[in-house]
Amino acid sequence: MFRIKTMNAISPAGTGPLEKKGCLVGPDVEAPQGLLLRSADLHRYDFGPELLAIARAGAGYNNIPVEKCAEQGIVVFNSPGANAEAVKEQEICSLIMASRDILGSIDWVRSIATEGDRIPALVEKGKSAFSGPELMGKTLGVLGLGAVGALVANIALELGMVVYGYDPFMSVDAAWRLSREVIRAETVDEIYENCDYISINVPYNEQTHHMLDGEALAKMKKGVRIVNESRAEVVDDEAMTRALDCGWVAKYVTDFPNKVILRAPNVIAMPHLGACTPESEDRCALMAANELYDYLLNGNIKNSVNLPDVSLSRMGVCRLCVIHRNVPRMITRILDFISALDINVEHMINKPRGGYACTIVDLGAEIGEDTAESIRAMSDVLRVRVL
Repeated sequence: MFRIKTMNAISPAGTGPLEKKGCLVGPDVEAPQGLLLRSADLHRYDFGPELLAIARAGAGYNNIPVEKCAEQGIVVFNSPGANAEAVKEQEICSLIMASRDILGSIDWVRSIATEGDRIPALVEKGKSAFSGPELMGKTLGVLGLGAVGALVANIALELGMVVYGYDPFMSVDAAWRLSREVIRAETVDEIYENCDYISINVPYNEQTHHMLDGEALAKMKKGVRIVNESRAEVVDDEAMTRALDCGWVAKYVTDFPNKVILRAPNVIAMPHLGACTPESEDRCALMAANELYDYLLNGNIKNSVNLPDVSLSRMGVCRLCVIHRNVPRMITRILDFISALDINVEHMINKPRGGYACTIVDLGAEIGEDTAESIRAMSDVLRVRVL
């Protein structure tokens, strides 16, 4: 059926169903039509002409050159929400670690393991050094209210926190998931000025690069505690280090350690563990595999990060899928060409996204490769498939 190359170890929950459908799946597949990956860096990868789609088993996609792929008519998928439960649980753990020196207390208790009968007395005398504030009654600001952010906001309410949320691009689905008790911040400054804790859940892109810089940190309350489950680059690590050095930021919990932030005090850094649960890996792999297979088989696009989502139930005897630039008269040119062949259009859909668009046309008769080549030759057409 289809040739799909795995660029990382992918859960059998994703690869198994593809193999059952007849796909050739594995790390040594040649001339792949699809790539299935997690963290493999594709920025220097040579995309062959056969490659139609890339599916990432996870939410982030900064390891994939999405614009380059769009220009070549290669659809890039991610798996939003599939790892949300796992990340939510780690964020709650992170909020608690940001408040109370649990890690320090564990290390200290181990250090007195040889004190024998004196241990209980030492514990009672030394425990106050590791105390910290409760979450209940404190104010949490959630930056980004997607699949993870909405879950974090909702469960923080259950913990008795006052919750502000900020997301200028919040989807309708996210709004349905979010509790009405979450206070919607009109600006990000409203989060900075009011919150004792800040949880970062925004996607990483040009707009969010160093979103938390020195200027943003200066607007926050003294002693703020920050949890980053987004990406390292969303935070200016040099500015964060200065804020930690002077105590303006009381604690910074991050899933993205590097040589800069590990030099700073009051940092708790974990090795990108947020989505590292077997359940999360299974869900991500299955979602990515389903997206990839539906596109390869039917041309439907769901959860693309570089091209429009477009889906159409199949009608007629032949399906034409065209990825093209979003320019005037493109649809007319395609339909005029089909009409000149005296072929009826049974069903169609067109969806734009920025400078790109996708058109699916179900036809009442078969068309050959010569027809596909003629459409490929049109200006502003990036990819043509006949299914």
